[in-house]
Amino acid sequence: MARTRAENDEVKLRRSAARLSAVQALYQMELTGGALKPTEDEFESRWIGAEIEGDQYREADRDHFRAVLRAAVDNQARIDQLTDEALVAKWPLGRVDPMLRAVFRAAGAEFVALRTPPKVAIVEYVDVAKAFFDAGKEAKFVNAVLDHVARAARPEAFPA
Repeated sequence: MARTRAENDEVKLRRSAARLSAVQALYQMELTGGALKPTEDEFESRWIGAEIEGDQYREADRDHFRAVLRAAVDNQARIDQLTDEALVAKWPLGRVDPMLRAVFRAAGAEFVALRTPPKVAIVEYVDVAKAFFDAGKEAKFVNAVLDHVARAARPEAFPA
């Protein structure tokens, strides 16, 4: 049976929340040196769908959260290589803000392992970047890098 428009909208919102949570988890893992499973468990038990200091966090598609997080960790070397190739020579991935690296890794996971339509993932992760950075400069930067990474990872999705 087909979903209603409201149900489809809720699915999209939960997927968006999963992407945001995956980026936050990847960021935390990089800063703390945390391992995948404890970080995943912490986010699912303490952050996703919780109310913290008066702010209500949206319930996320937990399966998508886990899939993005795990794919980003499992494919990090490939994702980082693709991202590094998308950056200018004088600005290697190691010089990029850790939050942006987390955005690139989560989006890269969707391109490389999850087969999300690239244009969908690009729009979603540009929106995630806007949650942490100026909507102008960084959003354009994220869009350009992700477009390059998506074209390298999934050339068949971009017909000539």
